[in-house]
Amino acid sequence: MSLENKVKNEYGNIAGIVVLKNDSVVYESYFNQCSENEPIHVFSVTKSIISMLFGIAIDKGYIKNLDEKVIDFFPNYKIKKREKTIQHITIKNLLTMTAPYKYKSNPYTKFFSSADWVTSSLDLLGGSGKIGDFRYAPVIGIDILSGILINTTGQSVLEFAQDNLFSPLKISVEKNVYFRNKEEQFDFYKSKGINGWVADPNGTNTAGWGLSLTTMDMAKLGLLYLNKGFLYNRQIVSEKWVSESTQVQSVWETRNLKYGYLWWIIDEKDCSFAALGDGGNTIYVNTKDKIVVAISSLFVPRVKDRVDFIKNDIEPIFKFN
Repeated sequence: MSLENKVKNEYGNIAGIVVLKNDSVVYESYFNQCSENEPIHVFSVTKSIISMLFGIAIDKGYIKNLDEKVIDFFPNYKIKKREKTIQHITIKNLLTMTAPYKYKSNPYTKFFSSADWVTSSLDLLGGSGKIGDFRYAPVIGIDILSGILINTTGQSVLEFAQDNLFSPLKISVEKNVYFRNKEEQFDFYKSKGINGWVADPNGTNTAGWGLSLTTMDMAKLGLLYLNKGFLYNRQIVSEKWVSESTQVQSVWETRNLKYGYLWWIIDEKDCSFAALGDGGNTIYVNTKDKIVVAISSLFVPRVKDRVDFIKNDIEPIFKFN
């Protein structure tokens, strides 16, 4: 079965696939009436881009190290009485998903109806959970990282990304995207062709979702990490950060999944890692075989595993080419 038929029969929501081998495009195809110029909402792939921005912020001296306490970046935030845990949570805890939160189920309605998603996330940080235990925060909580970037760089997250990551890679992310109601938010999930990055009413860009990229944009970001942070004759992210953030830093033991700094570690033997988002959005990097696979996908719930698809159906075609 050809790759195109496999996509149409088993992975029907895929918008585009780009495969790079040894820095060159060896495969590029689009589906579902999508084109190479249409950005797609990549959901949690956004997290790995935030990780890149933290590496850059550390390289530039805006942030000293990952052991700095989160609360120190928000001097105007008032800690509630008897709330002690929050005082000990570090940036590294947020990047490795080892920070505790006070909620059992995500309070999406209350969170999204607030004007300040960073403060709302701080209000939910801490509690009786144990610092160091893996707890994946898909949406609520991770925006604290956006607040840290804003408070240290003096720029919005989008501006900092445009200056230091997107422009050097020739990636265009044009504007903030705002929602007036949940219907507009759900429409954005299913959209294609909207160029931008979701922001809360204060203009703070989301850290866990909300970024739109083309499939080739995703491939470039993967290529940057394949080349240890160096691309287009420029060291955009330090080699040290790329190495640290794509090594195992924490483990989701109940699912046997390994995590770096907002990157999933796929196979330590192959030195492969991935940015993964809802609907099957994927940036996959195999440093051993010098392969990058970018897959953009239109949103549908509960899709077939993209990593299995890459390892079983895509990599074998290009591994020895």
